[in-house]
Amino acid sequence: MSVIETTKMSSKGQVVIPENIRKKLGLKTGTQFVVVGDKDVVILKSISTPSMSEFDQLIKKAKKQAKEAGLQESEIKDFLAQAREKK
Repeated sequence: MSVIETTKMSSKGQVVIPENIRKKLGLKTGTQFVVVGDKDVVILKSISTPSMSEFDQLIKKAKKQAKEAGLQESEIKDFLAQAREKK
């Protein structure tokens, strides 16, 4: 079941996530979030660095998709070089 609490924003734009919610979700100091805002809705989604096994799975999936799309390794390197030049 969802926990509903109220909070308010400080003059510095800071919002405290109530203790009950932090505990239920296991949020710790330093937890990072993606923040999405639309009209009067603000969504915080916690994010974390993937483990090495999760990262390996992402790489395998990306390689499979590239192969299915008919991309060659040299093309991917060219795309990466172009993307890095745009920064």
